[in-house]
Amino acid sequence: MNQLKSGAILSYVSIFITTIIALLYTPIMIRLLGQSEYGLYSMIGSISAYLSIMDLGLGNAIVRYTARNRAIGNKEAESRLNGMFLLLYSVIGLLTILVGFVVYNTVDNVFGAGLTLMELEKAKIMVIIIIINFSLSFPLAIFGSVMQAYERFVFVKVVAIIRSLLVPLITLPFLFIGFGSVTMVIVSTLVNIICLLFNVFYCFRYLKIKFHFGKPDYRLMREILGYSFFIFLGIIVDQINWNTGQIILGAVAGTTAVAVFAIAIQFIRLYLQFSTSLSGLFLPRVSMMVANNASSFELTNMMIKYGRVQYIILAYILSGFILYGRPFIDIWAGTSYSGAYYMVIIIMIPITIPLIQNIGLSVLQAKNLQGFRSVVLIMIAILNVIISVLLAKSYGGVGVALGTGISYIIGNGIIMNFYYHYKIGINILLFWKNILLMSIPVLTSLTLGIGMDFVITKDSLLFLISKIVLFSIGYFLLMWFYGFNNYERSLFKSFTKALKRFLLKLNIRNRNNDC
Repeated sequence: MNQLKSGAILSYVSIFITTIIALLYTPIMIRLLGQSEYGLYSMIGSISAYLSIMDLGLGNAIVRYTARNRAIGNKEAESRLNGMFLLLYSVIGLLTILVGFVVYNTVDNVFGAGLTLMELEKAKIMVIIIIINFSLSFPLAIFGSVMQAYERFVFVKVVAIIRSLLVPLITLPFLFIGFGSVTMVIVSTLVNIICLLFNVFYCFRYLKIKFHFGKPDYRLMREILGYSFFIFLGIIVDQINWNTGQIILGAVAGTTAVAVFAIAIQFIRLYLQFSTSLSGLFLPRVSMMVANNASSFELTNMMIKYGRVQYIILAYILSGFILYGRPFIDIWAGTSYSGAYYMVIIIMIPITIPLIQNIGLSVLQAKNLQGFRSVVLIMIAILNVIISVLLAKSYGGVGVALGTGISYIIGNGIIMNFYYHYKIGINILLFWKNILLMSIPVLTSLTLGIGMDFVITKDSLLFLISKIVLFSIGYFLLMWFYGFNNYERSLFKSFTKALKRFLLKLNIRNRNNDC
């Protein structure tokens, strides 16, 4: 239990550190690299993300099947499973080299129109480095999954946090000296391999894991691949939605367009984190409700209850970004990245729909009905690519953002809502009635924020922070009197009480230290 609680706390610490790094490290990096070089680095990052899908979702399968063997105490089966996964990942590592060789030889054809000759040469060097990275990482990745199956969450999370910190700390001195994107990829690769080797050491030294290489169990292998299939589909869809845009822009519009779009995607990823950090908590309770034959009325109430809470948080972030996103980007990244503001808005509004309906996803998982959603996700990902390709050349990053936004409205906003309503039995009309009523104080605060911009016209950092503070006070006051229900008020009170207790303890500790 201590490992579980500590792992959960470290998960939030990791999210916090990732956010701080994004806010502090990124503006320094993009200024030292320059817009074109940063765009090239982001484009190679997207290619790297595509190579990562060769994992095939097997990492999750290792955790599940190793944990199952641990539960029944079958050490022999566990060692055979370890041997089978190591062989599978070794084959995947070799396939990565072959796929990487194909990617390397298509760089000129795919990006020749959008990149300069020097950029093409750098891109090829970085492709070679990421091929080496992944070909070694896949066989070593099994050890991290085994550690999760053994519930060594603290060590796993600590290593992840150390990796997040080491990359910028090591990279920045090289950037100040004058090195560029190639050096950044080398540093990331070395840090990644070293962290994976620590996992290997931990597994052999402390978990005493063993490997048995015998005749493969083809029945078990088919079962594992079947389990991994839907996970793999989800990974593919995520890669298409969040990494294809940079590749398309690199091919048709050049590295400058990629750089601006990459900044937009960074804000979107941070926005997603605020929702997905909560959504994982829903599945156990929903699974129990489904197992106990919960009625459609009960599932609807649960979706409304938690959907409202997530909407309060996400609507605050969305409204704040609409009001202050552009001056923040100008100060944070520079005026040459101002275009990212419109791309973020175009994507952020549509993706809010599935983010406040995460309970619906938990219901699908509990009822084992993810198949339809997987098909819908594949369809909207394909639609996203088609629209992005058609619009990218004329409208750059805004065209790619439109592709993502339109596909999300059609897939998650329309098709999935019909499915929830007619197939699952959730009263979607009642859900959206609640959201629309809550939107009245949201829109009111947004209007007041726009009015405040006419009164306080300066956009310096101090004035920007002042406006954000005033907007935040106005937003939560309006929500308290016109948006919150009794449950949400009690939730807010419990949160403020916990925060007061924490600050009081911190103050007492500081006084004791002074004494």
